[in-house]
Amino acid sequence: MVAPDGIGTLLREIREESGRSRDQLAERLSAAGRACDAENVKRWELETRLPTTAWFPAIVSAYGLGEEQIRRAVAASRRHRSLLKEDEDVERRKFLGAAVTVGVVAFPGIAQAREHIDGALAPTGEVEVTYFEGVFERHQGGYAGRSPDAVLGLMQYDLSELSAALRRPMPAGDRLDLVRAAAGITGIVAIIQHDRGDQADSHRWFSIAEKAARESGDRRTLSWVLARRAMLPLNYSAPHRAAAFAEAARTAAGTTPTGAATLASAVHSRALAALGDTESALQAIADTESMVQRIDGDKTADTWFGYPGQKHHVHLSQAYTLLGDTNAARRHQDAALALTRSPSVMTRALLSLDIAACLRTDGDHSEAAHTAATVWSHLPPAHRSGLVRARATNLLDRLDGRAHAHLREALTLI
Repeated sequence: MVAPDGIGTLLREIREESGRSRDQLAERLSAAGRACDAENVKRWELETRLPTTAWFPAIVSAYGLGEEQIRRAVAASRRHRSLLKEDEDVERRKFLGAAVTVGVVAFPGIAQAREHIDGALAPTGEVEVTYFEGVFERHQGGYAGRSPDAVLGLMQYDLSELSAALRRPMPAGDRLDLVRAAAGITGIVAIIQHDRGDQADSHRWFSIAEKAARESGDRRTLSWVLARRAMLPLNYSAPHRAAAFAEAARTAAGTTPTGAATLASAVHSRALAALGDTESALQAIADTESMVQRIDGDKTADTWFGYPGQKHHVHLSQAYTLLGDTNAARRHQDAALALTRSPSVMTRALLSLDIAACLRTDGDHSEAAHTAATVWSHLPPAHRSGLVRARATNLLDRLDGRAHAHLREALTLI
């Protein structure tokens, strides 16, 4: 039961009066310097947990409260908890007294025996598996306009909990489900680090994700991790390594058409195009186009684990751009932009840089530089790093004369 004058009541009333959701308040808390998600906010409102003093500055900023007001509310919640416990003890003693009155004999050793028996039985991980499957589902939706740093901050608590859960014993079946969820969650962290440009840490997280996927025995998950891992060397100028990971992803996927198998084929086509192997790249593109026609449902979900039409056109835009087929690349760029949701800041920027690269291929270096510089100038500061900067720098290296100077100045000054 929540204290009427406690922290839970206070925070819930402010949220309801402001019209903000728990997710929105969690974002404000994260922006104030403490990584938080909606589950944190929910626990405070229900008083299943009380915020520690380390959270007070962030709560002051996010909720517009005074720190002393927060201290009083938390203290009231603690007093309320103490009174509830005293009431429970009184009721327990009343029950035992009544039991003796009606002839029911109390055996104090029974409770201790129950605890010992429960401790001796194999632990269950069902609750934890359900929770972390929900964590994966919650985070796999992409950035939704947020910066990689913001999303990574929201995941910190769940990563800490996952670390503890993986060290606890549980039945073999539950363990397999947990490590499959772990492969997805750690794979998402690797993707974010890839997008942030932290290549070394992205490699480390992908190694963990691959290890978890192999332990789970799930081919689809392993194929997805390997395909995503291939994009790291692909986007940071190591196409041979990318081709090897993508080929391994296709092998792991088997012959069943899935979102992961289609992604692996698309990434393979890009790696082969980057290597200049035109014939093999075109064959991989044809394979990808064939698989796209055979997947549906959750396989085409607009998530990091799915392969929606928008993602398909983004990959083929890059493949054809690398092949120098600017007409085909522009068709896929137009299709991708038509399917891209407005908050997809990074995707729109990458597509626009592909358009600039096509202009350079067609010989218009000046317009290529202008297009890229315009894209860069409109990017929020939080997105001017990592993958987007790498793509812009790659274009810069291919420009000449005044066009090179124009884009270099834009990348330096902004």
